[in-house]
Amino acid sequence: MRRLRPGATPSRGGAGSRAAGADRAPLTSVAAGDRFEGEEPADLPRLWHVTLSVSGAAAPLPELRRALEQLAHDHPFLLTSRYASDHAEIRYWEEARDLHDAAAVALRLWGEHRQTAGLPPWEIVGLEVIDRATYHQRLAEGYGPPPASPVGVHPF
Repeated sequence: MRRLRPGATPSRGGAGSRAAGADRAPLTSVAAGDRFEGEEPADLPRLWHVTLSVSGAAAPLPELRRALEQLAHDHPFLLTSRYASDHAEIRYWEEARDLHDAAAVALRLWGEHRQTAGLPPWEIVGLEVIDRATYHQRLAEGYGPPPASPVGVHPF
């Protein structure tokens, strides 16, 4: 796709839309890496809101709470965790290039921190990854997840 520099106007007709010999504005190319105002390169990191749901066999609540607090300490972007003896929900912001990268990190989070945080051997049963604009749009329309406050680890 051909791009024009800001202020340049694209031709509206095909190759035969002008009479032969008519004056034409010279084509202007755009150097690699040039961007238009407001355009973001696809490879810059963006913020993604992640909700990870896990469940499994019942675990003692005090141990589960301590493990989730350790996870919050190990993963500084963790917003909030809600838990019961057999399931938990973790919400946080992830910085990633695209949804695929954010989801991949989220799917590894529980397993990679299981040993260090002392998390139970639960399985991931749900994952939602949405971009920042969608998160704020949902909140504004009143049907998104409630804002993560108070931040921290709380029972359901």
